[in-house]
Amino acid sequence: MKSFADLLDRLVLTPSRNGKLKLLEDYFRATPDPDRGYALAALTGGLEIGSVKPALLRELVLERMDEVLFRYSYDYVGDLAETISLVWEPATPKDQDIDPQSVRLSQIVERLQKLSRNETRGVMRDLLDRLGTSERFALLKLVTGGLRIGVSARLAKQALASFGNKDIEDIESLWHGLKPPYLELFAWLEDRSEKPELATPAIFHSVMLATPIEDRDFAILDPADFAAEWKWDGIRVQMSCGSGRNRLYSRSGDDISGAFPDIVEAARFEGVIDGELLVGGTSRSNQPTRTFSDLQQRLNRKTVTARMMEDYPVFIRAYDILFDGSQDIRSEPFVTRRERLATLIEAERPDRFDLSPLVAFSSWQELEELRASPPDPVIEGLMLKRLDSTYQAGRAKGPWFKWKRDPMNADAVLMYAQRGHGKRSSYYSDFTFGVWTSLPDEGDVLVPVGKAYFGFTDQELEILDRFVRNNTVDRFGPVRAVRAEPDHGFVVEVAFEGLARSSRHKSGIAMRFPRISRLRQDKLPREADRLETLMALLSN
Repeated sequence: MKSFADLLDRLVLTPSRNGKLKLLEDYFRATPDPDRGYALAALTGGLEIGSVKPALLRELVLERMDEVLFRYSYDYVGDLAETISLVWEPATPKDQDIDPQSVRLSQIVERLQKLSRNETRGVMRDLLDRLGTSERFALLKLVTGGLRIGVSARLAKQALASFGNKDIEDIESLWHGLKPPYLELFAWLEDRSEKPELATPAIFHSVMLATPIEDRDFAILDPADFAAEWKWDGIRVQMSCGSGRNRLYSRSGDDISGAFPDIVEAARFEGVIDGELLVGGTSRSNQPTRTFSDLQQRLNRKTVTARMMEDYPVFIRAYDILFDGSQDIRSEPFVTRRERLATLIEAERPDRFDLSPLVAFSSWQELEELRASPPDPVIEGLMLKRLDSTYQAGRAKGPWFKWKRDPMNADAVLMYAQRGHGKRSSYYSDFTFGVWTSLPDEGDVLVPVGKAYFGFTDQELEILDRFVRNNTVDRFGPVRAVRAEPDHGFVVEVAFEGLARSSRHKSGIAMRFPRISRLRQDKLPREADRLETLMALLSN
């Protein structure tokens, strides 16, 4: 357990990607099975210990600590696991079946996974008593699943590839067919066995990514070499079907089939297609496509109700094909793959699958005009694909480009703030902001339109954090309401990709991908934008 705790500590304090890769690779090399497999599962979100809930952890710490003191401590630290690990006062150690000096990560995981809910309280109490501060922190992060240490599943897989001198695409193709503690995976990585054979053919394959196009690229690129497609505002998905088994994956390889059983069950083809998951009606069913906020109603759910599937029907707008049946066609040119894709989609249900249309153009200037005025509000730009491009995993410069619409901008006023996580846990770094509108009997008031936690520099974060601390006017749990009056408050320039109607916001709208682009300390809050201005953008 100590080596896992040390790994987490170092990952939190290591900002660089290469530094994190080196730490992970060294850990996998030095740590025996099955500990490293359970660590890998924890880092990639694949470890489930369902018997331990945050409410139970709060109850345990309140057995040893005054509730008001704990609340103040939690408010200051901003992270439940870190707070408990710091304030926990161990009782007198008792004889246990786990040696406190040599307790292993695998022992803890396997023991907790076998416990009933009634047994969990006592075991967690004993573990917290026996572990040191760093190990307690690691344990609590492990059981709550909220690591937040700057390690993505992709980064962990890259570390495995480097550790075993294997291709990351091979690792990703195996990922969903293996389970913790990944004994077969590590045996292959260390050349102690052959590459594992998966029982299911419906596996994930690394996706091809586009690079943002730059102004200088247009001078050297010939428009005749490229096809253009609209860039739709949904989520990138890969659908893999074979031998009667269908699976839906996100672009990062997460299995999201449980959230979208209607689309999974509708597929009749065999092969692997790439596309955009959207809500609404396909072009083949002559129904309008709906916004990303509608799609969010179904994202990040393990199961969905029949009512939700009826209210938010999903479909795939397909734009590429990797396997046609069992035939790997990624090495064929884009135009050939598209012909095959068109034939496949034509045979599928028209309410669940359609083909991403090509955008006709003869010059970059003509395409620029189309980009500026797309025919559908669910479009966020263009994709440019070389006609001769093969389907390559990763983000190669040249074959595919993305050309997004210019971001919208608005001046908004900070209304609420909350502490961040990880290395930002001591700063107020998550900000809710609003614009002015006039309400009956209230006059001009601020209404929230978005929330952002990035876009600013570390120096700007210091300024924002200081403002929150000096201008807090109310508290709602971890949330701080800040002073926001016409002549006193903090104005920020917010860049965002689009707007959508939202019943969750008092304003009736929500920003898509908002980020704080500038601190406008030169402006008074009364000079910030009004809701009517944003509504006009929504209607355009």
